[in-house]
Amino acid sequence: METETKQRNSFTSSIGFVLAAAGSAVGLGNIWRFPYLAAKDGGGLFLVVYLALALTFGFALLITEVAIGRKTQESPLTAYSKINKKWGFLGIFSFVVPFIIYPYYCVIGGWVMKYMFCYLSFQGQVAVADGFFGGFITSQWQPIFYTVLFAILCFIIVYKGVEHGIEKYSKILMPILVVIVVFIAIYSLFIKYTDPSTGITRTGLQGAAVYFIPDFTGLTFTGFLTVCLDAMGQLFYSLSIAMGIMIAYGSYMKKDVNLNKSVNQIEIFDTGIALLAGMMIIPAVFAFSGKEGMSAGPGLMFVTLPKVFNSLGKFGDFIGLIFFVMVMFAALTSAVSILEAITSSMMDKFKWSRKKSTLIMAASTFVVSIIVCLGYNVFYFDLKLPNGSIGQILDILDYASNNVLMPIIGLLTCILIGWVAKPKTTIDEITLNGENFVRKGLYIAMIKFVAPLLLFVILFKGIGII
Repeated sequence: METETKQRNSFTSSIGFVLAAAGSAVGLGNIWRFPYLAAKDGGGLFLVVYLALALTFGFALLITEVAIGRKTQESPLTAYSKINKKWGFLGIFSFVVPFIIYPYYCVIGGWVMKYMFCYLSFQGQVAVADGFFGGFITSQWQPIFYTVLFAILCFIIVYKGVEHGIEKYSKILMPILVVIVVFIAIYSLFIKYTDPSTGITRTGLQGAAVYFIPDFTGLTFTGFLTVCLDAMGQLFYSLSIAMGIMIAYGSYMKKDVNLNKSVNQIEIFDTGIALLAGMMIIPAVFAFSGKEGMSAGPGLMFVTLPKVFNSLGKFGDFIGLIFFVMVMFAALTSAVSILEAITSSMMDKFKWSRKKSTLIMAASTFVVSIIVCLGYNVFYFDLKLPNGSIGQILDILDYASNNVLMPIIGLLTCILIGWVAKPKTTIDEITLNGENFVRKGLYIAMIKFVAPLLLFVILFKGIGII
């Protein structure tokens, strides 16, 4: 069995921690969800609100979780009881969330892999056919096959441990991811397309203007509140907040690392990738489809973008391949962090070895992944959720984790640190080596007053009260 010391302080450098944590944060939430929310919520207006919240609300929750992890040297399941014995139940919530998310994340990762292989085999035009995506996810065996492939990759990386698995692969995948994102973002700006039916020519630069310049046309107070709630909800996805992941990664951070500086770097890295993701997708979609194409919602990545790539001719297959390879890397680094959160919890709670913990968690969550795949055929049903949406098994798991449990975890964490254990608990860890905590006053105000209020609103919106 690995010793406790070996399990902890395992990132060999601060850059190793930052890349691994940023790899967790930079996932499908950035590449897939951020662009369509930005398009839906007035482009530049959403960006301004998101950046303001990232520097305040998001920062407070992110640095709190990393500090809890490093202070306790424990995984999410056991860390909260180290802060206050009566609050151990919060650790159970923090274990349940990644356990719920990981199975369906593997399914979506399998979808990405399917598209990546389509373009790798020069069959990108197949992905453009009407009904291709729906036909794929409702078939019985194909989604399971690709889910298996994706889950195996995650298993191998987590099985190898922190230093030789997560950190090693993050140092390889994240720089490649950044290069690809920047390449596609720049390319999208210079796309020019003339609509044969109307003769109107649109460019990627025009799409970038829609993306970056705030649109206040017809904006109401209710509309602005919706933008704020969307931005706050996106921060949970983008920063891996309230999933137990940052507590787990924080527990692997060495005590001599500047915690505040590292969290700032994660913020910059994650927000930068999110902004670039919007630059990749929105200008290209606008050039080919106008504003109507930008309202495609969650189907933007799997339905609309393949049509954009197809419009580029033979070069489109290459761009499509590069794009889905990038999305694959982003999905993989995030899925690995989610599996690590539940694996490390088993290691700390039951003192199991990494190998045993990884095998049991990967196997048990894989069973749920199969059920999620079958939710589109064998176990298909429609259920109206409290927020008004209609969903299947994947949507139910996503709703339970993201709309209910994650806001509750964030809210209770604020109450624990802000009012029970007091902010000094985490501030002492943040300034452990005499570092200057510039945003200390802001942090205290956020963790005690502002963040809990915002989390109440997010929770009420999620369960359909507002």
